[in-house]
Amino acid sequence: MNPFDFVNAINKTKEDLLKEPEAEKHYPSYMVNKALSYFPDTILYANEINQYHHLDSKLQFHFFLNSIRPARRFAKWVKKQNDNDLTAVMEYYGYSPEKARSALSILSSDQLITIKQKLEKGGQI
Repeated sequence: MNPFDFVNAINKTKEDLLKEPEAEKHYPSYMVNKALSYFPDTILYANEINQYHHLDSKLQFHFFLNSIRPARRFAKWVKKQNDNDLTAVMEYYGYSPEKARSALSILSSDQLITIKQKLEKGGQI
């Protein structure tokens, strides 16, 4: 079972997927909470379960299953994007990602172009 099976059961089918004891091991509480946190009508439920993270997986799943109204919910997962400016500043100055983000807010576009030109490595194709 993948995490989307559990999210679909909560959002659409309302089917109890944790009938068998071994299925409880496959319940990814973090992923389900993250998926439900994208929507205004389910974010408070996800926050409530985050406060009671120590509960068993079965209790968490049944809370969502019986509390959230069935609806069609779909959102693209936010993925980390590769930022070339950030990696260039990190490499050039030897900064951590946090320091590089703060430096990016100060640097101008001309300075970023100069940094990228200095970091450019030549070679044959």
